[in-house]
Amino acid sequence: MRRSLPVVLYLAVIFAGMVRAAATFSVPDAALPDPLVLIAYGDIRFTQTNETAASSLRVRRALIAKIAAENPAAIFINGDLPYHGIAADYQVYRTETQPWRDQHLRVYPALGNHELSACLESACLERWWNAFPELRGRRWYSVAIGSKAVGIALDSDTSLLPGSEQRAWLESQVTALDPAVRVVLIVMHHPPVADAQTVKLVDHNPRPNEQALAAYLKKAAARSTARFVVSAGHIHNYERLARDGVTYLVSGGGGATPYDVDRTPADLYQGEEFPNYHYVRFELHGQTLTGAMIRLADYAAATPDRWQIMDRFEIILPP
Repeated sequence: MRRSLPVVLYLAVIFAGMVRAAATFSVPDAALPDPLVLIAYGDIRFTQTNETAASSLRVRRALIAKIAAENPAAIFINGDLPYHGIAADYQVYRTETQPWRDQHLRVYPALGNHELSACLESACLERWWNAFPELRGRRWYSVAIGSKAVGIALDSDTSLLPGSEQRAWLESQVTALDPAVRVVLIVMHHPPVADAQTVKLVDHNPRPNEQALAAYLKKAAARSTARFVVSAGHIHNYERLARDGVTYLVSGGGGATPYDVDRTPADLYQGEEFPNYHYVRFELHGQTLTGAMIRLADYAAATPDRWQIMDRFEIILPP
């Protein structure tokens, strides 16, 4: 008995690790459409209607209606959902996104810096969890969207450096990916890779915290049969870059004050349009993941409703 006890303990630790590595939430294949459609966007800043500088009410509502019309399997929000982490702004979110609830759409948010603005962190988090009660107690999590896609929401306000709690959790998630998974969509607020600015918005350039994540994903992508896509925000514009086998998107056109950027040659999107209020639509069909940046063209209209596909890309998935 004395000799077998360490073996029992070892197996218990391995089993516990497997449990921890499983996706936090899951949606069965039977509950999903074919093709699978996912939406990612952020920097919405739901707030009071009299606050017109920080966020555009008409843009927010146009995007909500258009996304509802897509009837996606899931909506991933890469942070800055409210303008401030106060009860009034979350009430605006609940009111304006009623069309999503009417259609029972699944919404998976990541924490941004504005979720933690204008209140103590503990109070801010409490309001975020009140808005998304299924996330209570979590600042990062994962969701298996059927058997082929996994979404991972990270908290870039918390350390992503090697050895940190969040990083260890992420590594366990990636290591434990089911062999059937073909797409890993990581949503977060601060971008790991973006157009490096030397004049405009230099304080929004990628930080060491997120750059450490990019270094990890370089290794993870090289040994995985899944393809990794990162959708971040913080920069209120759209960018698409490819690095080390990973597709990096900046999708910060959800309604917040637009930011102009100087595009670098590495940016695979070189459009000159401004502002870029938009969302990104992913469609998984067979062995192809198609992405499209869908831009609100008549954003200045009283009731904007004209849309343009301004960027399109394909990621070929392993068989």
